[in-house]
Amino acid sequence: MIDAYPLQWPSAWPRTQHPRTSQFQVSQNEAQNGLIRELQLLGAKDIVISTNVALRRDGAPYASRRDPDDRGVAVYFKLNGEDQCIPCDKWYTIRENMRAIHKTVEALRGLERWGAKEMVNAAFRGFKALPATSIVTPYQSRTWWDVLEVSQSASPETIKAAYRSLLLKNHPDQGGELYRFNEIQKAYKEATV
Repeated sequence: MIDAYPLQWPSAWPRTQHPRTSQFQVSQNEAQNGLIRELQLLGAKDIVISTNVALRRDGAPYASRRDPDDRGVAVYFKLNGEDQCIPCDKWYTIRENMRAIHKTVEALRGLERWGAKEMVNAAFRGFKALPATSIVTPYQSRTWWDVLEVSQSASPETIKAAYRSLLLKNHPDQGGELYRFNEIQKAYKEATV
């Protein structure tokens, strides 16, 4: 099962090291709605847009949160019964990356309309979703000492002090990201076992 939050990036897909500014002039809401609309026109089902934008219980993003540090977007869906994934992190913001995926799907739909359906099928073979076990989540990517920003041989007092400091700094009530807050708590548990 793919979750919308936190970002579940396909491990085999390389991350962009130097993002750029795009020409897309679109709000977060317009980007998301446009992407969903294009996928529906393509015939996609079970659409999940995975990002590091924290979501309320109703699935909508919190309005007062700042943009997360990780700008990546991975869109998972079913097309003709096959699991698919289109990830993008080339641009500086989540809304720009959503718009880029929207434009990609729009172009693929154009190929289909213009009689090049086999080319569309070939493109989607490349987007075939990887199994959930190969998804990279923030929790899998770092060791407890990296998360807590201490050495592996740090004393229990140093670990506890780093934990408390990072919790305060990354608390969601203070504008921190929930996934980072959870990552710090998990790392502390691992360090003190």
